[in-house]
Amino acid sequence: MGQSHVGSKDPGVSKSGILEPQVARAAAAAAADFVTLKAYNDIMAIAQPMRRKGQGALGARCDFIGSSTNLIMVTTTSLMLFAGRFGLAPSANRKATAGLKLETRDSGLQTGDPAGFTLADTLACGTVGHIIGVGFVLGLKNVEEEEEEEEEEGKRKMSIWNYVVTAHKPTNVTHSCVGNFTAPQELNLITAYVTPQFLSLSLLYLSLSSILYLSPRVRSQKCTRIEIQLLTPLGLQPILDVPIYGRIATLELFRPHGETQDFLFIATERYKFCVLQWDADASELITRAMGDVSDRIGRPTDNGQIGIIDPDCRLIGLHLYDGLFKVIPFDNKGQLKEAFNIRLEELQVLDIKFLYGCSKPTIVVLYQDNKDVRHVKTYEVSLKDKDFVEGPWAQNNVENGADLLIPVPPPLCGVLIIGEDNIVYRSPNTFKAIPIRHSITKAYGKVDADGSRYLLGDHAGLLHLLVITHEKEKVTGLKIELLGETSIASTISYLDNAFVYIGSSYGDSQLVKLNLHPDAKGSYVEVLERYVNLGPIVDFCVVDLERQGQGQVVTCSGAFKDGSLRVVRNGIGINEQASVELQGIKGMWSLRSSTDDPYDTFLVVSFISETRILAMNIEDELEETEIEGFCSQVQTLFCHDAVCNQLVQVTSSSVRLVSSTTRELKHEWNAPAGYSINVATANATQVLLATGGKHLVYLEIGDGILTEKNHAQLDFEISCLDINPIGDNPNYSQLAAVGMWTDISVQIYSLPDLNRITKEHLGGEIIPRSVLLCAFEGISYLLCALGDGHLLNFILNTSTGELTDRKKVSLGTQPITLRTFSSKSTTHVFAASDRPTVIYSSNKKLLYSNVNLKEVSHMCPFNSAAFPDSLAIAKEGELTIGTIDDIQKLHIRSIPLGEHARRICHQEQSRTFAILSVKYNQSSAEDSETHFIRLLDDQSFDLITYYQLDAFEYACSILSCSFSDDINVYYCVGTAYVLPEENEPTKGRILVFIVEDGKLQLVAEKETKGSVYSLNAFNGKLLAAINQKIQLYKWTLRDDGTRELQSECGHHGHILALYVQTRGDFIIVGDLMKSISLLMYKHEEGAIEERARDYNANWMSAVEILDDDVYIGAENFFNLFTVRKNSEGATDEERGRLEVVGEYHLGEFVNRFRHGSLVMRLPDSDVGQIPTVIFGTVNGVIGVIASLPQEQYAFLEKLQSNLRRVIKGVGGLSHEQWRSFSNEKKTVDAKNFLDGDLIESFLDLNRSKMDEISKQMRVSVEELCKRDTGI
Repeated sequence: MGQSHVGSKDPGVSKSGILEPQVARAAAAAAADFVTLKAYNDIMAIAQPMRRKGQGALGARCDFIGSSTNLIMVTTTSLMLFAGRFGLAPSANRKATAGLKLETRDSGLQTGDPAGFTLADTLACGTVGHIIGVGFVLGLKNVEEEEEEEEEEGKRKMSIWNYVVTAHKPTNVTHSCVGNFTAPQELNLITAYVTPQFLSLSLLYLSLSSILYLSPRVRSQKCTRIEIQLLTPLGLQPILDVPIYGRIATLELFRPHGETQDFLFIATERYKFCVLQWDADASELITRAMGDVSDRIGRPTDNGQIGIIDPDCRLIGLHLYDGLFKVIPFDNKGQLKEAFNIRLEELQVLDIKFLYGCSKPTIVVLYQDNKDVRHVKTYEVSLKDKDFVEGPWAQNNVENGADLLIPVPPPLCGVLIIGEDNIVYRSPNTFKAIPIRHSITKAYGKVDADGSRYLLGDHAGLLHLLVITHEKEKVTGLKIELLGETSIASTISYLDNAFVYIGSSYGDSQLVKLNLHPDAKGSYVEVLERYVNLGPIVDFCVVDLERQGQGQVVTCSGAFKDGSLRVVRNGIGINEQASVELQGIKGMWSLRSSTDDPYDTFLVVSFISETRILAMNIEDELEETEIEGFCSQVQTLFCHDAVCNQLVQVTSSSVRLVSSTTRELKHEWNAPAGYSINVATANATQVLLATGGKHLVYLEIGDGILTEKNHAQLDFEISCLDINPIGDNPNYSQLAAVGMWTDISVQIYSLPDLNRITKEHLGGEIIPRSVLLCAFEGISYLLCALGDGHLLNFILNTSTGELTDRKKVSLGTQPITLRTFSSKSTTHVFAASDRPTVIYSSNKKLLYSNVNLKEVSHMCPFNSAAFPDSLAIAKEGELTIGTIDDIQKLHIRSIPLGEHARRICHQEQSRTFAILSVKYNQSSAEDSETHFIRLLDDQSFDLITYYQLDAFEYACSILSCSFSDDINVYYCVGTAYVLPEENEPTKGRILVFIVEDGKLQLVAEKETKGSVYSLNAFNGKLLAAINQKIQLYKWTLRDDGTRELQSECGHHGHILALYVQTRGDFIIVGDLMKSISLLMYKHEEGAIEERARDYNANWMSAVEILDDDVYIGAENFFNLFTVRKNSEGATDEERGRLEVVGEYHLGEFVNRFRHGSLVMRLPDSDVGQIPTVIFGTVNGVIGVIASLPQEQYAFLEKLQSNLRRVIKGVGGLSHEQWRSFSNEKKTVDAKNFLDGDLIESFLDLNRSKMDEISKQMRVSVEELCKRDTGI
């Protein structure tokens, strides 16, 4: 399945250069002497998933020779050091023009067989769902204030023990299949979300556009999550979403003989396999078979693993090692038998499929010979002899761009050979071919059961229909027709009735419908639904755009035409259903037309001198109406539904009781002469109000009558009231909450006698503006909102009125109004203010989640027939009706760019984002690309201006910074000139811009001797990583008053310095293959020197500083590790070595770490001071790493260990093995990292399993839940 596309006509193929390395061994130091690299372009950026079974891409026109080998590749246009379990397959249509042979015995680098390479600018795309933001860490006890030095020392120690959790699950889809999995009559879509495995290094800038468009179908994509959905008349309905403890290489549905529904076969990259069946009674997956298919001897296949299943279910075939084909036979009962290997003559296998309609299991093999010529051959599998028998036909010399086989089912049978310029149908007796427009087919989907029609998706996102014409079961020809445009497809699954699922790695996946007639644009494709995909996340930044103290992640996502920015915020979205402009709203309440009516009918809107009544008309529109018994010429203070089909309205002069059916006034209670009502509240049977003179009056509602039951004169004026029922009776409250002026207190009174039973001084000078009695998960609370945006919450003892467990949080800066509402039958509280927030409870812990709106003055529930489960929201001069998203859900906003954004930077002073983007031009004879620096408004994301780089100039890095002795803030951009005649970029630039009058003004530029991979602000200067060197520039003033960058000092000693982070005078460098090194700037000497390094040969994809002594790195085998500076070492050798203190297999390819949090960091929160780092991956994952105190880490480690025994991995896969740090040289248990996703799964267990773990932990279930809740 996937081979590179190579050929002279390939627009993305570099015009010169192939490499034929033999066996290479070179130490990192030696490698630095001869290796120069083409400008580095999004090295771990975007793997080009080109195959259903394994995707990823390392270069344009190159396949990975996936083995545990390291590879050095050279071309006349670029030279790249490359390590990992992969390499590049030979180019076709090319002659060798350059070569390199290396052999030294000191290195860990080695190659496999000779191979030719065409290296274009490659983007690597490497690659956890519970929102967590500050990470998990729950239940941490507050630490008493200590000396600052001790506190800092404690924080440094915390950085050793880390907790890794997923905020946004992987969304990059590359596998999908359709079948009857959950029931014989149910049609299911099963999708896999994957990580490209190859990503071994950062890709180079040869020809970025060609790379992405022409990169190969590498089969190395591995999946870490599967989702099962059911096709219903209303669309796709989710059934199950589960993590997989492994990277899936094969995902296939099959139906053994005698079964009425399909089974699911999964094989992983670590050579484990399992067969899964759906248990409808328990609604869970059960494992029918599992095993290990690894061999002690064997070279992992160059082009990734291939797994196929015979259509007659006689055997499963696996191509795992070069020269071997593993067979797992089925017995007559559909059970798997012992596996065996068959020697396969062809070494460079591009694709293998089983043929239909053969009396014996027969495979068709697409392969490439040692002369780079491609052929197709067939073999029969003799289960008796455990060997191959020559097949019924062969086809020599197929198109050099051919890399995909599509077997055709009966009655036609045969196979389709998909190339870049033609498509061939081949069977024993028939050969038909059709030329096509040059394209790279990345995915296909069968439409008809007889295989006469196929959907083909290409690299440009175009969807074609391929038709096999036939008469009397004999193929007569091929036809192809363009249907329209979709996201760039990585997988296509035809569902039913012209509905098609398009899975994508570069954009959002889609559910589309194929129409019989074209639309106005000539397209037959109609997009019905989009499924958000953040992958690949090439870069991101963490900002606080709304100035709300909450981090938002802005990502560079997708690629090519599907490139976009995504604004990711941990909050709650409001989906607007209707709106009307209304200024000056002072209050809102929803009312029903009768007590038994399930829906709200009226919406009462109060203004300073009037009250308006809105209602839904027959066209489901809001229109103004009247309730005759209401007084509409004055401001309404409070409204509520009352018993006996009544409504209650409170104004400054009276309380009016109105029939909800006749709308007539039934009774009125008037305020005493000389007093006006200032504050009021009510429920279905009670009214409580405050009048001037410090009076508190209590009324009860009867059938047609209001009765004053009691009144009291208090010490001070009353600022707010609440009698929301929280007891067993939903219509009656036994307690009243009263907020007071002057003494700034909140008091609890008993009803009906109005006796004060509790008084709580709030402290400070800010009065309470809103109080609310409420209950969450069986716990009663009193919430008290102050006028400055702070909120106090207390646990309320409803029997005694006692207030305990006082906590205070800041939700905004303006007064807060509190109202309850229901979502999915659960009560929550809406805090309306300048930073609207939803307060809810999870595992008996109050949590806060931002609403993705700006200032909200008032809110009330509005559950109408037209707008069920909606809210009415007053904001910014308008009234909005909308539904609310799931609580604590990530809110994602998409800003389509139509081009690929590679780097992003935010500048607060100019309120702008600057992005480095690439525009691909496919309209010309040869594909070309242009690089831009684009300036966007940070609120609207509108384009303000742009700066176009020179021809052949690539943008590599960007930074917003200021310099010493200069008050201005600048954007600095690092570039490289990638010239066709040069092996290496020998020239680059550092451009310094200032934003003035909405324009990017270039104020200085500095030429460099190579590619500027990284830029950092450093002690008022600029630190740049340029090829193998770290260079420091100072910002100097010329005689003419202008400024320039002047070189101060530098440091050599790297193979390729890709990632740089700084802290104080310390610099850490993530090298292409030499792991992490620590440098130090010496002010007195004006020099940079190396202090320590990690001597492991890790190929880095990202680095970050956790604290002064501990640094974290991500590498190309999907691992995380931490290293620690050994300042206390006894010898220079010890001090010069960074000690590895943590290791963990993430299973995701990390492109960037950033400090920050996705949630509000509440000052008094238990976890408010826990340091967190956010990471983004190729697979679309946004994750959080939280550093924990050792005591909490030890507790959670014990919990994780117990969970491993209770929660078994799907297919019997081991969690402990999955998280073990593993690369080509070693596999060791995870150390000093915890899997937050596993730990948080405790909350989803049934009670019996919770009790089991509680017993082992010797901690109550309630305490475990409390500790196991993220903020």
